[in-house]
Amino acid sequence: MISCGVVGATGYAGAELARLLVSHPEVSSISLGSSSSIGEEMERIYPNLSGAFPSVRLVDKAEVIERSSVVFASLPHGHAEEIAAECARTGKLFIDLSADFRFGEDEGSYSTWYGRAYSHPELHASSVYGLPELNRELIAKARIIGNPGCYPTASALGLFPALRLGYAAHDGIIIDAKSGVTGAGREPTRSTHYAEVADSLLPYKIGSHRHTPEIAAVLSSMARSPVSAIFTPHLASMGRGIVATIYFRLVEHVELERLRSAYAEFYAKESFVRVLAEGMVATNRNVRLSNYCDISVHLGSDGRTAIVVSAIDNMVKGAAGQAIQNMNIAMGFDEGAGISMMPPAF
Repeated sequence: MISCGVVGATGYAGAELARLLVSHPEVSSISLGSSSSIGEEMERIYPNLSGAFPSVRLVDKAEVIERSSVVFASLPHGHAEEIAAECARTGKLFIDLSADFRFGEDEGSYSTWYGRAYSHPELHASSVYGLPELNRELIAKARIIGNPGCYPTASALGLFPALRLGYAAHDGIIIDAKSGVTGAGREPTRSTHYAEVADSLLPYKIGSHRHTPEIAAVLSSMARSPVSAIFTPHLASMGRGIVATIYFRLVEHVELERLRSAYAEFYAKESFVRVLAEGMVATNRNVRLSNYCDISVHLGSDGRTAIVVSAIDNMVKGAAGQAIQNMNIAMGFDEGAGISMMPPAF
């Protein structure tokens, strides 16, 4: 049994981590930290957790680290390196849900897109990008894991078979993705106000979203050569979920059933990726509150354009659930421990 800690527990992803860790069979204790709510009771902030953390009060990050053998950080970018350094010093597993450890040693990309340099570059040399379907063997040996972003997770899983098996051209890829409002975090802004979001679909940060370089990096790793993609995110009038519709040119003519079968065979041993039968379409409704990624494969009328739809719950497979999946791999637990629940029907 292990002790887990969540720094940034009052944010959406942090609270989702708390919710999922409560049911984990290998977790004996959970410490919750928040710099803005020290001393408050978690269940008063999130009443859905009533009974799960009776009389548990939020503490500072130092106390979370001291109490825990596995530490999750669910904070804005720029705050993870100091926590990672302390975890490395004391031999604890550290899993970061921000962007701070997603670029490995590529400090240039991180600095360009996030406006800051690494304060502990030595830690990035040993960190691992935590997409289990791509880096499972590396994750099993890692002590610092950078959890992927939600958009990159949906996009990468939708393209992995086509890139690795040589079906997709490496340029001209288009990723058109929609996310629920929880993806913007818990702090309210004008653009996430109900009156702004309701009955609306808003493209945003067109050509400049910070997940763009992460997507390019992971797709290039999957293809084992440079890949470029146009990524456009949209804010949808829903609480949670991501649906990415992905377009790519086929390098040669392929029948739909052959392409769909290639996807199904590629992911046959992956517990959390479901390739749907021909005629079915992936939707966020059917993965809600689960760690699953549903993928449906289609062809355009020209016969040379593949269209793949990839759907995840941005708070689970796109954040907290994938973080726990990474913990399970790194700690040698069953990979589905604590996150194997099926999505609800409605």
